[in-house]
Amino acid sequence: MQDVFIVGAARSPIGKRGKGLAGLMPADLLGAVQDAALQRAGVDPVNVGQVIGGCVSQINQQSFNVARIAWLSQGFPEEVAATTIDSQCGSSQQATSLGAAMVGSGMEDIVLACGVEMMSVIPLGSNMAGGAPMGESYMEQPTSQFMGAAMIAEEYQITRQDTDAFGMASQQKAIQAWEEGRFDREIVPLEAPVVDKEGNATGEKHTVAKDEGLRATDMESLASLAPVPGQEVHTAGSSSQVSDGAAVVILANQDAIDKYGLTPRAKITSTTLVGCDPVTMLKGPIPATKKVLDDTGLNIDDIDVFEVNEAFASVVLAWQKAVNADPAKVNVNGGAIALGHPTGSTGARLITTALHELERTEGRYGLIAMCCGGGLGTGTIIERV
Repeated sequence: MQDVFIVGAARSPIGKRGKGLAGLMPADLLGAVQDAALQRAGVDPVNVGQVIGGCVSQINQQSFNVARIAWLSQGFPEEVAATTIDSQCGSSQQATSLGAAMVGSGMEDIVLACGVEMMSVIPLGSNMAGGAPMGESYMEQPTSQFMGAAMIAEEYQITRQDTDAFGMASQQKAIQAWEEGRFDREIVPLEAPVVDKEGNATGEKHTVAKDEGLRATDMESLASLAPVPGQEVHTAGSSSQVSDGAAVVILANQDAIDKYGLTPRAKITSTTLVGCDPVTMLKGPIPATKKVLDDTGLNIDDIDVFEVNEAFASVVLAWQKAVNADPAKVNVNGGAIALGHPTGSTGARLITTALHELERTEGRYGLIAMCCGGGLGTGTIIERV
């Protein structure tokens, strides 16, 4: 296998539901980030071998292979093929893993991995209207992500106070990161139509350049929030936000780097997609982390930066306990509780953020992991070069 390098990574600001990015079409949002990432990396679109995109709710404006439509919307070469995949919340991280496999095997020299989700336009679960496409054997134990998060909290003895404190810390870290300009290099400012409360375009446009989910908070206000349905541990203050966003990671081998004068920024050291209990559903980051560490021979203390998706606070808190990770290295710029979680794009967003944080701190290894609906876990280790 050849070495696989990240030569570019960028993301949109994460828009709050019905707010800054809500007037965009999903393909236009993703296409704009594809364009910016290619320009920043100095990659000519004609030299991209394939595009692999992640998207969860593939229906209506996000159907018909949205990664391909996004590419064509920018006037990029029609000869470059694209595929859109669904691994639930881990879709764009798995897209990156598949892209890495293509590059590492020699199948392609450059692959653009990406993801998009416009939850303002296509609410999560829209593609399951009329009944979830699940077999009877799975539905014998009906569950939801809310229920899974609650079961994980009970198993790992995580309390409401623990989840509230985690949610507050996520907000505080994200606010500090923005104040210090830590996200500036990874963000692609976007012009978008302004929409009213009903989602109708007003005819005006504005520029969105900052994540919209940030809010000042304290333990007292968090304690006053009602729990989410079906449990007592999580509230809106300790759960990921419904959001809009897109992210891109560009992968290349050494031949492409030498031929086109590209700059390698990190190496993909290991990737995985694992299955886990589909009832508790959200434990995937635990076995995914153990597998990528085993594959590389690294231990948990070798990792300088962790990006573990904050679907719910208990997911990350349980993961920290299970793998004995240093909390001071985990989601140091906040996570989905503060920034938002546009499901199909979050995996690529986490890789993008981990890369830029390694560069900012001159760290060596970053580990990215996500839980995914239905009982999956994605894992990636990158090494800064």
